[in-house]
Order: sequence, then structure tokens, then C-alpha cells
Amino acid sequence: MTSNLAKTLFVAGLIFSLTPWASPPLALTIGLIIGLSVGNPYRKRTKSWTKYLLQGSVVGLGFGMNLQLILKAGRSGFVYTAIGISFALLIGSTLARLLKVQNVPGFLISTGTAICGGSAIAAVGPVIAADEEEMSIALGTVFILNSIALLIFPSIGLELGLTQTQFGLWAALAIHDTSSVVGAGAKYGAVALGIATTVKLARALWIVPLTLGAAAVKRRFEEKTAPDDLVSEPTKVQWPWFILLFVLAAVANTFIPAGAAVFHALARLGIIGLTATLYLIGSGVSRSTLKQVGARPLIQGVLLWMIVAISSVLAIRAGWIAL
Repeated sequence: MTSNLAKTLFVAGLIFSLTPWASPPLALTIGLIIGLSVGNPYRKRTKSWTKYLLQGSVVGLGFGMNLQLILKAGRSGFVYTAIGISFALLIGSTLARLLKVQNVPGFLISTGTAICGGSAIAAVGPVIAADEEEMSIALGTVFILNSIALLIFPSIGLELGLTQTQFGLWAALAIHDTSSVVGAGAKYGAVALGIATTVKLARALWIVPLTLGAAAVKRRFEEKTAPDDLVSEPTKVQWPWFILLFVLAAVANTFIPAGAAVFHALARLGIIGLTATLYLIGSGVSRSTLKQVGARPLIQGVLLWMIVAISSVLAIRAGWIAL
């Protein structure tokens, strides 16, 4: 009986997330309520659905973007992105040592906060030989904070009087995952959505050099500490190909005006897909997830997130970071 109830509520919530009445924050909230109460009866399936639905939704959103805006965000954001990522990694590593968080989950939490949440953790984790428990701890910590950020950032932005451009930039710098960055931007306004998405996706490209760097460090350590015949083969880097498709979609929208009607429809599907994605993400949070995360990694993640969020919004308001 309980299983049937959980299935009914889950399907009802998913259907609602596809309707015009659902918004990204509302869909996430409903998903969290279901996940923490009756639970997600299709957890294993929705885990894979979420990955591909998110990537497809981001590509769809590309059809609503202008390539010139993407290039501008990438050029002007290069320096402060590099500084911001380095700052987050440094502070995160320091907090991990002070709180006595284990090296691997501590580094993964720092990486997820610095770049793009679960995507960065998923890319770097295999490279540094993180086991399932360490990955779960890091993903759980970032995941919980990511959900909170989506719900509270738009309200904070309004209280601070941030313009849509300022908020979009802040969301891209201070919210972990692309999904919640886009969701928060969509809640704040169309301009905020465009800025948040482009800056975040440009920032996500830093997964590649960071992952390559982590692989090189791990490889060198193995060569120094293990016999030659025991050195493992290099782990392949997981490249986020959907970012390239997002750019191609923006190229089409920018230079093929005849397809405007079709591109608008695809962009709308991207927003609907994103809303459903956030519902699935919320439903994946369970009480066992909260227990598994534990106190110390969560404290590290919260403190690092607060430092990054506060320092970045102060820098944006002061005009030190701008597009």
C-alpha cells in the first residue's frame, strides 16, 4: 500500500512539474517533500533520467541564447573565474584540514563548490580514485546546499536590490550545479537567466583543466610510491559534451533568423525539461542521504559556500566583478 502511494504521489508530482503552473523552485520543493516523506520509488531510474534530461534541457535553453552574449561572458569572466576557482579550492582545502574532513571528500566538496557541483565531482572523482562512499558524501553535501540555494537566492537577490545582470552573475558564481543556477536565474528574470546560464557554462569548461591537473598529480604520486608494474592506467576525462551542443544551439539561434519560431519552441521545452529535472533532483534526497553526509563535510560545505557567496556578491556590488 505504501509503495503504491509513493508511486502515485511521485507520478503526480512529475506530471505537475510539466504543467505551466510549475516553476523550478516549486518543482524542487515538491520533489524534496516527496523524497523526504514517502521516498522516490524509482530512484535508480530517475538518477539516469536526471543526467540526460538536464543535459537535454540545457541544450534546449541554448536555442534561446545569443552567441554574442556567450562570447562576452566567456571573455570578461575568464580572469575572475580563474581567481574565484583558485580561491574556492584554497579555502575549501583549508576548511577540510581544520575540520579534519578526509582528503578525498574534502577535495571533492571544494571542487564541486568551485566549479559546477555534481558535474565536477563526477568528473574528478574517478581520476583521484574516490570510492562510492566518498563520492556519496561529497555529492550529498553539495546536493543539499544546491537545493537550498535555488530556494533562497532569488529572495536574497531581491532584498539586496541586485539587478538582473548582477543576480545572474552572482548565481553563476555562488550556486553549485548548472540546474539550480538556471532555475534561480529563471525565477529572477529573463536577463538573469541568460547571464546565469552563459557564465555558468563558461565556468563549467574549467572541469577539463582541473581534471587533467588532478590526473597528472595522481599519476606522479603513483609513479613515486608504487612499482612500475603496479602503476594504473590513466583514467579518461569525462568531457561535458552537452556544453558544445549548447553553443551550437546558440549559434543557430543567432545566425539563422528563419528558424526563430522553432528555436523559441525548443527553448520553451528546455525550460519545461529543467523544471522536471529539478523535481527529480529533489525527489532523490532522502533521510538516509542526510544521515550519510554527516556533520563535518556538511559544515565544510556550508562554510565554503557562505564564504564564496558573500565574497562574490560583495565584489559584484562593488563593481569589481562585472560583465
